[in-house]
Amino acid sequence: MEQMQHKIAVIGLGYVGLPLAIEFGKKYDVLGFDINEKRIAELAQGLDHTKEADLNGLNAAMQLRKENPAMGLFFSSNVKDLEAYNTYIVTVPTPINQFKTPDLQPLIKASSMLGSVLRKGDIVIYESTVYPGCTEEDCVPILEKVSGLKFNEEFYCGYSPERINPGDKVNTLTKIKKVTSGSTEEIAEIVDNLYKSIIEAGTFKASSLKVAEASKAIENAQRDVNISFVNELALIFDRMGIDTNDVIEAAGTKWNFLKYKPGLVGGHCIGVDPYYLAHKAQALGYHPQVILSGRRVNDNMGMFVANKVVKLMIKKGHKVDGANALILGITFKENCPDTRNSRVIDIFEELRQFGMNVDVFDPHADKDHVEDEYGIRLIDRIQKQYDAVVLAVSHSEFQELDYKALKNGHNTIIFDTKAFLNRNLVDGRL
Repeated sequence: MEQMQHKIAVIGLGYVGLPLAIEFGKKYDVLGFDINEKRIAELAQGLDHTKEADLNGLNAAMQLRKENPAMGLFFSSNVKDLEAYNTYIVTVPTPINQFKTPDLQPLIKASSMLGSVLRKGDIVIYESTVYPGCTEEDCVPILEKVSGLKFNEEFYCGYSPERINPGDKVNTLTKIKKVTSGSTEEIAEIVDNLYKSIIEAGTFKASSLKVAEASKAIENAQRDVNISFVNELALIFDRMGIDTNDVIEAAGTKWNFLKYKPGLVGGHCIGVDPYYLAHKAQALGYHPQVILSGRRVNDNMGMFVANKVVKLMIKKGHKVDGANALILGITFKENCPDTRNSRVIDIFEELRQFGMNVDVFDPHADKDHVEDEYGIRLIDRIQKQYDAVVLAVSHSEFQELDYKALKNGHNTIIFDTKAFLNRNLVDGRL
């Protein structure tokens, strides 16, 4: 295969796709494609609600396009525009459904759409997190069927798992080593060289698509299991009357102890990816006990926090039914607007079931998006006092709050899920 001149279309412009489109847009002819017309309009104005984009880089890449039609970045939701490209990078979401099994619909729809524009010699690179084998077993047959082309003869595939860390302004896309792979040795080399052209930290060429897919799955499954261990310790130490973070600090004086902290495990990676790996294992006749037991522990932490808050309230003589509670934070992690798979919702729902009136305040989250996704209308500002306050997300703004002013009397319960606040302020923490 001759060295190709890449004309790149990035499919899906969320937390993963947009930074990728911007970086490639500085060096190549790049189309940023998304079916969400509102998102396309926003980006065309140089704006980004995810706050992940380097806006200077975004505007520079778009300006480059205006100066040279063969370079730079532009955005579209028109499928016909994809026909001018030869390298497609798929960064659509891969969530789980209500049964905690993989929801491949966005990936299947994207593959079908690309099949309609695919031509001989084109490459489709997937970045969406999947289980090992998904690219070749689920995506390729769709590409073949819709395009009428033969895999590894007339079109090719690559897989390069995303490693975006939302909210992290230090370890950005180009600063994190990228795993790459291709459906043939030659394509693997082409894909690797393509990413090398923008990734300052370098690349690692995996031996196959499946190996690259599996590497992504175990990155997050490993972290999930480690966090589940300390979360289980938190459940045990609570019964003993021991502060978990004190124990971790003491154990952390040993050189090879890993200082994972207890907490809610949400987001689009750690709280989701292990289910993809488990799904594939079960399909092959193996029940993954460690992975799924870790998931069960982590998925129940929100309920534990809510019940602990209620027990503390009862101990201080509060009438729980009708009490007012404030949850600080709804995003899945600190100092970013990402609310995907936030487990704070578990605390909210459990407190509501106890009959409490629950307000949620988060200066980073988009209020309309939270209402659409979770049915919660965030408060604009804190204007009253509460019987219970739960610090759920350690946004830096929450360090500056006057917690005494939030109290509805000296018996108000303050619970810190992140060990973020001064211990003298709180009644309990994970």
